[in-house]
Formats: sequence, C-alpha cells, structure tokens
Amino acid sequence: MNDSSWQPEPVPAGPAYDAQVGPHTRPMPIVPDAAGRDFDDREARDRGAASHGGFPFRADTPPQEPMPSPPPPHAEHPQDSSPPPQKKRAGRDLRAAIGVGVGLGAVIFASLLIVKAVFVGVVVVAVVVGLWELTSRLQEKKGINAPLVPLAVGGAAMVIAGYVRGAEGAWVAMALTVLAVLVWRMTEPPEDYLKDVTAGAFAAFYVPFLATFVAMLLTPDDGPQRVITFLLLTVVSDTGAYAVGWRFGKTKLAPRISPGKTREGLFGAVAFAMVAGALCMEFLIDGGAWWQGLLLGLAVAVSATLGDLGESMIKRDLGIKDMGTLLPGHGGIMDRLDSLLPTAPVVWLLLAAFVGTG
Repeated sequence: MNDSSWQPEPVPAGPAYDAQVGPHTRPMPIVPDAAGRDFDDREARDRGAASHGGFPFRADTPPQEPMPSPPPPHAEHPQDSSPPPQKKRAGRDLRAAIGVGVGLGAVIFASLLIVKAVFVGVVVVAVVVGLWELTSRLQEKKGINAPLVPLAVGGAAMVIAGYVRGAEGAWVAMALTVLAVLVWRMTEPPEDYLKDVTAGAFAAFYVPFLATFVAMLLTPDDGPQRVITFLLLTVVSDTGAYAVGWRFGKTKLAPRISPGKTREGLFGAVAFAMVAGALCMEFLIDGGAWWQGLLLGLAVAVSATLGDLGESMIKRDLGIKDMGTLLPGHGGIMDRLDSLLPTAPVVWLLLAAFVGTG
C-alpha cells in the first residue's frame, strides 16, 4: 500500500459544501455592511474560500490544522526503515580469476615436474610479455619510448644466464642489456633520450633481473621444491591479505597508493604466510626447519605487500587500473608479477642462508 492512501480526503469548496449542510444547521445571519447593504455571511464565506484555495472558513475563525496522516506500518520501528547493509563485493570477476589462476598454476607445476628447462622457458615468456605491457603503458600514458627489442632480448638472456651461470651471469647480462638500450635509443632523435634510457634501465631491472632469481631458485637439486615454496608462500600471502582484509579490514594501510589494502589484511598475510612457511620448510625443503619457515613467511608477506604497493604506485602515476587485459579477472601479466618479482630475491637469499645453494 502506498503512502498516498493514508492522506485525508479533501473537502470540496463552494456550493457542493453548502449542499452537505444538514437540516439542523443554524442558518447564517444577515449582516449589514458599512454602507448599509445586507449580504449573506455565506457569500463572504464563499469569497474567502475562493481566496484561500477553496476550503471555506469564517473570517473570525482561525484555520484548522490539517489532520496528520497516519504513520506507515514500519514507522513504529525506525530501525526497520534503514536500508539493509550491502554485501561486500570483490572488484574483479572472481570466477574468471580463479579459473585463470588454476590454469596458470597447472602450467607452472607441469613444467616444473617435466623438465627444468621448460619452466625456464615459461619464465622467459612471462618476462617478455611483462616488458611489452610495461613499455606499452609508458608510451601510451607518458610518451616514454623505452626500446622494447633490446629489453626483450636482454631480458630473456638475463633469465637464461641466471639459470646457467648464477648471480654472476645475471649481473653481466643486466649490464649488457642496459648498454644495448643506450645504443638502440641513439638511432632516434635526441629529444627525451635521457628519459627514455632511464625508463629502459628501470624496466630491465624491475622485470627480467628480479625474475632471474626465480630461475636461480631452480638450479639446486631440490630446485622444484624451492620454486614451489616461493610461489606457494606468495599466493598464500596474497590470499590471506584478501580474505582477512575483505572480512575484517577497517584501517587503511596506504590509502593514497592502494585504498583497498588494510592493516588487518597485512596481518592476515603475515599469519597465513608464516604458517605456510613453517609447513614448507618442514616438509618440502631438504634440511629446513619449521622456525626458519616462520621467518621466511614473514619476509614473504612483507615483500609481497611492498611489491603490490610498488606497482600500484606505478599504475597511479600512469592513471590506469591494470597493466593489461591478457588474463581475465587478473588484468595483465604484470598485474600477477607485482608481488612475485620483489619476493623472488628475498626467498632466494633466505633459502641460501638457511640451507645453502647446492
């Protein structure tokens, strides 16, 4: 029933009102005016009605207050009138994100279990696509022309050199890649040269050089287990941050960089990653101990969060939400590498300190 049904019925004006006067109604007196003319007070009443919107009343009687309309049924309980709380919604297509995540995980684990070199090839492909996304967004949003060809070739060489020759090979490939960027950019006009080569050097370090530590994790005899530990802890950290932050998050962690992240989510990331780290070090890594896993999980949660915030800073500067659209529900490759890239050297360094690199 709508609210209009509770309004009082309007009283008609004019003759229709007079017609409703009953037999016991006192007749209106005849009142002389100032000039001695007699007129019916009823006529004065009718003229007053016309000037006051149609409702007749005597000049000496104050208008009556309108009868208040009955309250709607739910007015007795004000709390019932408030809108129901809306459920929190994820910002992405969760089904697509889970499907793509499962597919990527299957490819990674299959490559790890078949041949190590196949996994290195997967890392190389991810690096090249990530460099393409990053340089494309720099060109589109900032007009920065970081040369893709020397970055892609040098990035692939960097990952392979790290797998074959270790940290020394990675550093040499990094230096040669930056040199190639400097020379390649010389073939174009000198305007913005410094800006372009600086962006190229940053891209070389940010994507392929950090990814080289993933290939270096693979070189020991238990390399697949180390890579699985690295990936598992990073994913668990992200999942813990999302689950706890979505359910309990109230205090913003870095509102100017990433408004969706909360301190409660960070605590969730740390707790989840520490538990997973203790289990991984106890059951996956040869010679590992559970307490080492606690430290490893703590470090991974912090580095993954910083990596996520770092890419959020880049995307805010560029004025974009995602680096690409290649992965439904995730964005681009770089949107998945944001927490993995800075975490790889942290895991490599701690595992080397705990159980060695052999």
